[in-house]
Amino acid sequence: MRYYISDCHFYHNALLAHMDKRGFESVEKMNEAMIEAWNSRVRKNDEVVILGDFSWGTTEQTEEILKQLKGKKFLIRGNHDLFLEDKKFDASKYFGWVKDYAELSDNKRKVVLSHYPIACYNGQYRRNEQGVPTAFMLHGHIHSTQDQDFMDAWCDFLSRQKHLSLHTHEMEGVPCQIINCFCQYSNYVPQTLDEWIEIDKNRRAKKTVPSLVEKKKKASRKRKPQRKQAAKLPPVKKSRPVLKPARKKVKASGPIE
Repeated sequence: MRYYISDCHFYHNALLAHMDKRGFESVEKMNEAMIEAWNSRVRKNDEVVILGDFSWGTTEQTEEILKQLKGKKFLIRGNHDLFLEDKKFDASKYFGWVKDYAELSDNKRKVVLSHYPIACYNGQYRRNEQGVPTAFMLHGHIHSTQDQDFMDAWCDFLSRQKHLSLHTHEMEGVPCQIINCFCQYSNYVPQTLDEWIEIDKNRRAKKTVPSLVEKKKKASRKRKPQRKQAAKLPPVKKSRPVLKPARKKVKASGPIE
């Protein structure tokens, strides 16, 4: 069985109270809970593709975590995986491979893997004979931030567009199967491709609360200064014009000597 997960951020203390607000008492408690969640699903010969930002810990700390996690692990490099830069860390001991980008086949479906979401991914227009999309872009990085709203808005926009099918020669919708495998979306449990498809579908369906993008728009509308109406001046009373007497022209008496 193959599973996917992203952005575990083992040892990342800042995420307890900020951004993710994971709510654990300590980073040790968080690590312990994530290890337990992982091992509740994964078995020795299962494969787990980690879509980046696995650990914020030191080489020694990260190795201790990896030793406790079941399964054969494969890593897509994330921007916070700084332990990989340590020359003392031997990636081959813990990972089948470490890559920045990869493409796999999962049950006759193409899976594009990257830590960062790719708006236009390889194989995006592929469908099977029943018209079901057969290519998926799995990523991490954005957690559950406003960037998730931006990606959802992009997918919603793209799904309303049409293109000419090379197979049926008819106009059809544009597939957009971009899925964020953020660990909090699955309660820190690695999931199969089919499970992630279902999680993503349910997450989008439950977005009844206004998104961060909509909230920002509403807030900016409130901040716009309203035009002040000019104060009305009292009417001016018309007065009769005062006529000044005309000046008499005095003739010059001659040059001054």
